[in-house]
Amino acid sequence: MILGIGTDLANIERIQGTLDRFGDRFRNRVFTEIEQAKAERRKDVAGTYAKRWAAKEACSKALGTGLRMGISWRDMAVSNLRTGQPVMKVTGWAAERLASMTPDGHEAVIHVTLTDDHPWAQAFVVIEALPIATTPP
Repeated sequence: MILGIGTDLANIERIQGTLDRFGDRFRNRVFTEIEQAKAERRKDVAGTYAKRWAAKEACSKALGTGLRMGISWRDMAVSNLRTGQPVMKVTGWAAERLASMTPDGHEAVIHVTLTDDHPWAQAFVVIEALPIATTPP
């Protein structure tokens, strides 16, 4: 069953301006060390940050809170599988919120997709509850 859906569109040039103006203060407030390392290795640094910004916004919407109620930017983190597929991990209050949304006997799975076409970056997040498989006695 679907627990939440969120999407966000971020302007890459706006993110570049924020990086230029606030630098590490912005990076450290919003992005985890893993996210920063990924972005800094890429040719399109601002585009990589913009996609992750959009993913965090989309995730907060899928959680039904937006960026309020105690959710921190760094409570939502995007990394990639070896295949390149993005994955979202939540910690802190975001994880608590996710747990409270998830029905008993289910586990939550966060699906995330990212795309960009300069000057735009977009993310889409779907939170799904799957029944926990039980082994028969």
